[in-house]
Amino acid sequence: MVSRVESAAATRRALLDAAADLLDSGGPDAVTLRAVGARAGVTRGAPYRHFPDKDSLLTAVAAEALDRLADQVRDVRADPRVPPADKLNRALSSLMTVGRRQPHLYRLMFASPAGDPTAIRAAVQAADRAQDEFLAVVGDLVGAQHTRQFAALLLTSVHGITDMEVSGHLSADKWHITAEELVSTLVSMIDRQARSG
Repeated sequence: MVSRVESAAATRRALLDAAADLLDSGGPDAVTLRAVGARAGVTRGAPYRHFPDKDSLLTAVAAEALDRLADQVRDVRADPRVPPADKLNRALSSLMTVGRRQPHLYRLMFASPAGDPTAIRAAVQAADRAQDEFLAVVGDLVGAQHTRQFAALLLTSVHGITDMEVSGHLSADKWHITAEELVSTLVSMIDRQARSG
């Protein structure tokens, strides 16, 4: 027999999954509490018992995505067989993969969280965790003194690369280089700079 707590957790999970699906297929405008409830197969009032508004629901979806990204970067960093530069390339590739496959979610992950304080707090914690994991990977390559400078350079660059690729402005036909090659070039340049400094 399913307890009330288990049932509530299953409903919340179904709502989050439905919201993520709607976000992927139609962007933020496609995500309404009514549409999410219908997609999840729950009663009309169920979404409102779990999320006070659409912003809180979308913020919860973003928080989960940030937690998944943090887990991926942590796992990459934990592999002792992989050199630091390769770990950094893999971590950045994880971020780019979200941007390529789920561009609406990607933008949401980097938007200011909105909604109720609980949702905002969870999103901020998830973002901080993802940032800490990323900073650790960068720090392993360049050292503590240069971590934030190079992390900011890499993150802003990869955002631009991902955005240009997703929007069709970074085609291999036009530029004769792939997004991965650009990121690898950045990581190599930073690695050389850190070694010479």
